[in-house]
Amino acid sequence: MKRLDLDDLPPKAAALLAGVATGEAVLLVEKGVVVGRLVGDASAPDSGAEASPALTPEETAKEIFEQFRSSIEDEF
Repeated sequence: MKRLDLDDLPPKAAALLAGVATGEAVLLVEKGVVVGRLVGDASAPDSGAEASPALTPEETAKEIFEQFRSSIEDEF
């Protein structure tokens, strides 16, 4: 499962994703083309109720690199 931290998103995007109702879909659009769809789920955990799964060192390194790359791309 992929994870997206709402704190890392602009406030408008975070509010949109946090406010999705059960069964409601959010389309992901890039350059006018639908590239994905997110659907609200009633079984979403309460804030902090579920601990994040343990990652292998390789997964941890990959996640750190992706966050670094993303922050560099955002900056330039």
